[in-house]
Amino acid sequence: MAIREILEFPDPRLRTQARAVEEFDGQLANLVEDLFETMYQEQGIGLAATQVNEHVRVLVMDTSDERNRPMAFVNPEIIERDGTQVYEEGCLSVPGIYAKVERAEQVRVRARHPDGTAFETELDGLSAVCLQHEMDHLAGKLFVDYLSPLKRQMVRKRLEKARRQDNRVPSAT
Repeated sequence: MAIREILEFPDPRLRTQARAVEEFDGQLANLVEDLFETMYQEQGIGLAATQVNEHVRVLVMDTSDERNRPMAFVNPEIIERDGTQVYEEGCLSVPGIYAKVERAEQVRVRARHPDGTAFETELDGLSAVCLQHEMDHLAGKLFVDYLSPLKRQMVRKRLEKARRQDNRVPSAT
């Protein structure tokens, strides 16, 4: 297992559409383990393979308070949506930025486990929000895309400024 580097907005690789997984093998199992390890390390509740520059339809999440209910979804598709909710979202690829996004309150999803077995499950509340957020990543979409162009530009500038400050070279004294 390994901690993977998370791509950050506005990295164009985050806009890549993920392709379906066709091989359910050790390489896929390793990717899923890496995603969980990276997500937990970074204190996230979800992570899509796209965010670590692996452009396959894989996402992981754990919205439990105890961090003990990991869920992996391979080739997920939402087959039903119900209701609406507004939730303040953040993202490991857009650090320190939060915004309210409207999403379905409940979803029914069909996917495969990393071993290839098919399953369906219903999610609601935070779990439904998280799944929809991560599925957006697989489609090359970020939560900031729900913001106005002006707000999105402000987010970009704030992140670029923070990166410049993080990369400052200390002055010699």
